[in-house]
Amino acid sequence: MPAPSDAARAHSAKVLAYVRTAIAEAGGWISLAEYANAVLYAPGLGYYSAGARKFGAGGDFVTAPELTPLFGAALATQVAQILAHSGGDVIELGPGTGRMAAELLAVLVARDALPARYLLLEVSADLRDRQRAELERRVPRALDRVEWIEVLPRRWHGVVLANEVLDAVPAHVVVRVRGAWRERGVAIRGDGVVLEDRPLGEGALLAAARSSFPPEVDYTSELNPAANALVRSLAERCDAGAMLLVDYGFPSHEYYHMQRNQGTMMTHYRHHSLCDPLFLPGLADLTSHVDFSAVARSAVAAGMHVAGFTSQAQFLINCGILDLLSAVGDTASAPYLREANAVQKLLSPAEMGELFKVLAVTRDVEPVLLGFRDGDRALRL
Repeated sequence: MPAPSDAARAHSAKVLAYVRTAIAEAGGWISLAEYANAVLYAPGLGYYSAGARKFGAGGDFVTAPELTPLFGAALATQVAQILAHSGGDVIELGPGTGRMAAELLAVLVARDALPARYLLLEVSADLRDRQRAELERRVPRALDRVEWIEVLPRRWHGVVLANEVLDAVPAHVVVRVRGAWRERGVAIRGDGVVLEDRPLGEGALLAAARSSFPPEVDYTSELNPAANALVRSLAERCDAGAMLLVDYGFPSHEYYHMQRNQGTMMTHYRHHSLCDPLFLPGLADLTSHVDFSAVARSAVAAGMHVAGFTSQAQFLINCGILDLLSAVGDTASAPYLREANAVQKLLSPAEMGELFKVLAVTRDVEPVLLGFRDGDRALRL
């Protein structure tokens, strides 16, 4: 694993000092959700709010839009269908390097199907600069439709896109040992911090754990009321349109399976995955899989409708990614082989094709969505 530079280690030490102060001010302990919120989002310090490179070969992980522009082009087919019925804006949460936005806008320009506005919700000034440069390079004709925002709009209609966003919303970790319920958190020890479990009292978190965890056995897993609240808030603000949520995760009955008894929280650093959430705070990403059943219930409770749920592979095939690949050119050419390799990663059950899912929730959008016309698994939620 690549060693961090001296400057990176110094930054991580600042983040650790920030965390230690937060723990001290909280009385000696904070939940893992609070810890993750600090190391990921503390202004000027957190992983997503500081300037370190995160995406692509030189970062810590690669997202689907970074693999191939065909991902965004296929997604644009679904977005164009929704916009044709709802009109309005496209709102992209956590747009990363801006590559997905650029590809979507390029396709929508070509189809004369641009939204009224393309809004990018981004809290990192460094990433906003990268996104602006990418869009200026790729789609200068569409720049008059692009705006950056830092908070959710009060009302919206059109399409909300969230690709690998919900997994980065900090989750709580709950532990049941011999019938006793505890929450995992972080405490100070010496010059560092350690994981420490504390009793979990009555409340919404314990009620959710009781209803989700398999009965009787010792079990550790995540619950993410913040992700569910984000989806519910977006749904409550929707006048008409759809949310498309792409992420790795499971329906509840698979998420809280007996054999998945250590949860799903992972740390990602330089394309390595670790089980230690305390590793290099501020330099590493910290994620959990998404409970799509809970997310869907949150949207439905706010008046939206589940319009489809399927694997990423099935969604992209339904949206024509194989046709897009065939249009790249000669199947023996280097460009085709490069894109074919990327598409294989997006579709293969052994790669991203099955682990990643796509959930669509809608309000006042009548037609069957193209991405779910075959292989819809909504009944499994």
